[in-house]
Amino acid sequence: MNALLLGRRTAMGGLAVLLLVAGIWASWGTAQHVMLTDERERGTMRIARCDADECVGSYVPGSAGSKARARVVIDRSIAEKKGARIPVAVKPGTSEVVRAGGPGFLHAWLPLGGALLLASVVVAGGLRLRRTAWGLALAGGTLLTASYASLTF
Repeated sequence: MNALLLGRRTAMGGLAVLLLVAGIWASWGTAQHVMLTDERERGTMRIARCDADECVGSYVPGSAGSKARARVVIDRSIAEKKGARIPVAVKPGTSEVVRAGGPGFLHAWLPLGGALLLASVVVAGGLRLRRTAWGLALAGGTLLTASYASLTF
């Protein structure tokens, strides 16, 4: 019986860790451009038009070594209207940009917020660590809510 309990706890602990690592991995693709500011092009994007998946606009440089671009692309999840100006960071070697600043930081870590919520269910149900699970759920929910609020208001 003890071997079964140890096996279940090990499997559930591994699954919780896997979920958290996957959340960090998914977030890092965008977060690195927002957080690591050295040698990154930063500036302002003016939204020209948006479709279902992405928004297109022009880029005005704001950092040394950055150059103006007539067309850059950002994910539609920014919830901005035509003509809005938002701070962005350019992904190196592309015409793709990500939102910078506080809202960009929170949005970049959005996958981690979802992973925290999923891991909380595994920790509560599989490991029976309810307080730890509540802490994970609170952290994930706070991150998701803060990201939504910063991009919407």
